[in-house]
Amino acid sequence: YLPQVTASGAYTYNELEASIRLPTGYDVQDSGAVIPPTDPNAPGTPTSYFLHPQGFIEATIQEQHQLGALVEARQALLVPELWAVIRNAYRIEDSVQLGVEGARRAILFATAQAYYGVASLRTLVEASERLLEIARRQERDAQIRLRAGTIAKVGLVRAEIERARAEQDLRRARNGYLSAKIALGALLDRDDLAFEVAEAPPVEVAEDLPALEERALRDRTDVKAAKVAVEIAGGERARVVARYLPSVAAFGRYQWANVGGFTGENDQWAAGVGVQWNVFDGGLREAQLRSAGAKIAEAEAALASARRAAVTEVRKSVLDWQSARANAEKAREQRDLAAENLRLVDVSYKAGAATALEQADATTVLRNAEIALQGESLQARIAGLRVLQAAGASDPLGKKR
Repeated sequence: YLPQVTASGAYTYNELEASIRLPTGYDVQDSGAVIPPTDPNAPGTPTSYFLHPQGFIEATIQEQHQLGALVEARQALLVPELWAVIRNAYRIEDSVQLGVEGARRAILFATAQAYYGVASLRTLVEASERLLEIARRQERDAQIRLRAGTIAKVGLVRAEIERARAEQDLRRARNGYLSAKIALGALLDRDDLAFEVAEAPPVEVAEDLPALEERALRDRTDVKAAKVAVEIAGGERARVVARYLPSVAAFGRYQWANVGGFTGENDQWAAGVGVQWNVFDGGLREAQLRSAGAKIAEAEAALASARRAAVTEVRKSVLDWQSARANAEKAREQRDLAAENLRLVDVSYKAGAATALEQADATTVLRNAEIALQGESLQARIAGLRVLQAAGASDPLGKKR
């Protein structure tokens, strides 16, 4: 709908220069004798008077070196088809922005998952350090008891094996933690690893399933984009309907040339209003209307599918989160029981009522319980993030950006 202005210029070399000699006036004179007419059928009576041209000018029709310039402006006044096109342009802009927002949310949730993974590995490192301290303490106890002659050397050897295994587990946990930090640093666009992750906050998830479903239908970018797609399809049909109406546009033109021509002026201008109305196009618009109607039905079906997929994903993610949370609670209970079991075995071992094998088994059970607890806790947090993502949350940590 904005004005369109174009300018052009040209130079032409013509083979020949053309001009015409024209009189500027005439004298009426008497020849003294009647002049016979050239056309016998001419009206009137022959006379002795005749016209004698006076004052000639030379009018150039074509210059050999010809120059010209043209400036033309057009302004749409009433173009119904453009109304639908402009509205659809804004809708397409909204659709693109929704795509960008969806990509931003995907990056945020991927970064949050990586962060929780690093935090879990850091906790696993701390647990491995505690297990190493237990193994070293058990090794010192075995050395004291061996010197006292209360156990065989095999008891000390087994304690040394458990200490070496705990050292290896700690090294493996630290390397895993550093590897995860490298991946997190890449997501944060940080080349250095001189940062530490804070303790991971709990993922806050509302257990109100209808509220989560309503939020997903309201806030998810894919559902919003599907709604905009329906509006775009409707706008396309409106554009086709508008083509039945006439279009009105104004124009203005200014032209200059180094040849005056018959007017004797080197420049001239013109302005006007034009109307265009496509009365019949062979049924093309009717076919386009049917096609646009089919695209509206397709977009509405896609919207219904997106809404159904959003609700289904919310329901499945909530069930997965509830299962993961229950597993994490059981893993914590098993870790606590394994820690208590190791404490009791250590007391019995010092009292001579338990063997080194039982002590090693209790330590292994605690180690496995610690690893299982961190794994299940991580899965519970990631499952909570997936619930938030399925519900259309814009930020996994609930912060406004």
